[in-house]
Order: sequence, then C-alpha cells, then structure tokens
Amino acid sequence: MAALSALVLLLGGCGVGARGDAAEDVARFLAAAQSHDRVAFEAQVDRPTVRDDLRRRIAEAARADSLDVDGGPSEFTLDRMIAPAVIHVVDSAGEPLAEAPRPSQVATALKKVDDGKVCLQREGGCLLTFARSKEGWRLVSMPPSNVTVTF
Repeated sequence: MAALSALVLLLGGCGVGARGDAAEDVARFLAAAQSHDRVAFEAQVDRPTVRDDLRRRIAEAARADSLDVDGGPSEFTLDRMIAPAVIHVVDSAGEPLAEAPRPSQVATALKKVDDGKVCLQREGGCLLTFARSKEGWRLVSMPPSNVTVTF
C-alpha cells in the first residue's frame, strides 16, 4: 500500500494527474472545433483571457518588427481569431480526422506548464494552453493564427 501511495504522489508531481484530469475537457474542445459546434466550443474557452493573450502576442510581434499600433487589434478582430474554424484537427497525412481524438489520445499530448495549466503540445511546441476553472479546463492561450493539431 505504501508503494502505491508513493507512486500516486510521484505521478501527481509529474503532472500526470493534471494531464489526465484535463484530457476529457481538451478532447471536448477539439471535438467542438472539429465539428464547428460554436456553442460547445465557447463552453471550453475563457474568451477574455484568450483575447488578452492574443492582444499581447500581436503587440509583441508588431514591436519585434518595429511597429506600434495604438490600442492593438479590435475586439472584433480578436473574436474572429477565437473560433472553431481556426483549429484544424488532422491525421499524420494532414487530412481531417474522421472522428475527434479520444481523451486517452489527448492525455499523451498534454504537458503541465505551471500550477493549474496544461498545454497541448505537438511537434515539440505548445499549441494551446488550458487552465483549470470552476467550469473545468478552458482554453486560455493560443497563437494568433490557424492552429493545426495532428493526431
């Protein structure tokens, strides 16, 4: 029994618990994006946090190119960037998946990034970041361009 308790603590310290806990919600998010189900998609998104993240990323990219746009992108522009149509869930050949990835598949692609956050990582990079909330795991960060998630 002590060995089992130690294993549970060890795995929890590695973020396995958070990843496993988040996998169902992230799989639900990907299924909503894949089926273009806007209502289900919105249930998995912390829109104000994603807007702020996108605004920051766009401003940083602009400054890197010696541009400074007063106020940054409009709310309308940001909202268009946070939509099911910008998330593409594909197979290794780049074709849309016949069905959304299962939570067990998603769990292997999740990485704990800090307290209460996990990222969906593919091809070595963090594509989408989710944070734990009262409503479950919700999207809080994404790149300001189309996202292709390969399974």
